Parts: sequence; structure tokens; C-alpha cells
Amino acid sequence: MKKLIISTAALALMAGMAMADGHSTVRLGTEGAYPPYNFLNDAGEVDGFERELGDELCARAELSCEWVTNEWDSIIPNLVSGNYDAIIAGMSITAERDEVIDFTDPYTQPDPSAYLAMSDSVDLDGGVIAAQSGTIQAGHVAQMGATLVEFATPEETVAAVKAGEADAVLADKSFLMPIAEAEAELMIVGEDVLLGGGIGMGVRESDNELRDKMSAAIQSMKDDGSLNALITKWLPDSATF
Repeated sequence: MKKLIISTAALALMAGMAMADGHSTVRLGTEGAYPPYNFLNDAGEVDGFERELGDELCARAELSCEWVTNEWDSIIPNLVSGNYDAIIAGMSITAERDEVIDFTDPYTQPDPSAYLAMSDSVDLDGGVIAAQSGTIQAGHVAQMGATLVEFATPEETVAAVKAGEADAVLADKSFLMPIAEAEAELMIVGEDVLLGGGIGMGVRESDNELRDKMSAAIQSMKDDGSLNALITKWLPDSATF
């Protein structure tokens, strides 16, 4: 699903931030701005698919966890520098990211991306396409030859389409569908685009113990069907395991 560009400067930040073990609090970093994966509810608390999933994974791994929010553009560098211990933020597993951090097993299948526009006649191949900066969608638009315009937040990409600054936005379909259903002037156009290798939790490369504990918890949820139940609840258009 989402997100791609990482700063190579983060490599320099890799020092031996020891993983929190069962006797310490594991801090889970998320964006808090990408519903239905993660968002802040009316009480200002992290909510959504990944909040429910993360809490369950911590319970199964017998870890005490707390949630930390961080802007997307610096989410990997701040993991590497030790501001939290794991990323659970709709982050697609990519080879580029795997050079800097490590990933658990995926907890979603590759999620379809989609285009949102104000007309079904827009030129998706040669037009102006908006995407959130640092995402796999932005990387895809750049490679396909369309004119890419990047914005810091997903909400800004949609606003750019409504303001006429972009012909369409490419983002996760699960993010765009509720917007298309709620706003009559916007619609899903073109064909779905499958990007990335599924979504996983990101951890520092030195934190093998945390990675393995979380991967085991993810597998246990796959085995008993509870992960599919969460996917169906929060991401009804996404593939299950």
C-alpha cells in the first residue's frame, strides 16, 4: 500500500538502540492521519485498523505498548534514532525501505491503489497526478511519465484535485473510496494499481527480537482468522489471507 521514499541520511542514525524487551514499554509509531489505517478520534487518541491490530499484537506478544504519532516524512528516521521502537502506519514493504530498516511479516496483502478525480475523462498517463510525498504511489507516478505533484498529507492531495491543481490523485483505494462516496463531485476513475509487497511493521535492523515476536503474533492472528476479521471490518475492499 502506501509510502516509499526514505532518507539515506537515516543510515547514519543507526546506532544500537536496543529493542525494548518484555520488561520495557514498546513504543509504536504511527502517522495518525491515514484513515481507515490510522487516525486520531474525537478524543485525540490513535484509532483505526492499526490501533486495533497493534493492541492485539502487543497482547499476544506479551508486550506493554504505547502509541506515538509522527509525521510521515520523518517516520523512518525517527524510528532509527530511537524515538519509538516500531512503525505501524500503513507502510508497504519495499526493497528501498528494507535497506534502512527491517520488517515483520506482512499483515495485509498488497493493497490496491486507485485514482480519484472530478471527471472520468482525465488523462491519467499524461496529466497532472497528485500523491503524498514519500509514498509508493508518488514513485509510481514518477516512473509512468505523468506530471507528479507531491503534498505532505493525503488530505492535501484530494484538495489539489478539488482546486484544479491536479487532474487526479493516486492513493490507497481504501482511503479514497469513502471520500468518493461522500463527495458527489469526486469519483474513482481508471483501473486499480497494485503496488508494494503488503504492509508490515517496521523495526530497526538490530531489533530482531521485536521483529520475531511481532511476526509470530501476526502469524497467530492469520491462523485463527482474527486478522481477516479485522481486515474485513476496517478494509472491506482489501484481500484477506
